[in-house]
Amino acid sequence: QVQLVESGGGLVQAGGSLSLACVASGNRSRILVMGWYRQAPAPGEQRELVAVIKHDGSTMYGKFVKGRFTISRDSAASTVYMQMSSLKPEDTGVYYCNARQLRFSWTPGASWGQGTQVTVSS
Repeated sequence: QVQLVESGGGLVQAGGSLSLACVASGNRSRILVMGWYRQAPAPGEQRELVAVIKHDGSTMYGKFVKGRFTISRDSAASTVYMQMSSLKPEDTGVYYCNARQLRFSWTPGASWGQGTQVTVSS
């Protein structure tokens, strides 16, 4: 597994933009997929896919994204970025970085960051 450290996030008004970054350290060999999941603050909410990017650059986004977010990756630096725009109050939640190694799948890998809070005010 790798260690993942997120940065960015914070408080923004609806319609605003935020950027997130996640850096992987430790055993970074064969990081096949990196990306972001989020968990809304309401009790019982499950962690859901926001955006992930494969080592070849192919991407997958959650259905709610609808062109508002862009994920990118610097493989040499083992870093993934996400630019979020047109943010809505329902985008509020904790955003977690995730990495998958060894065997490809679009499902979450075993490595998780601690999470970074994103709050969108109305």
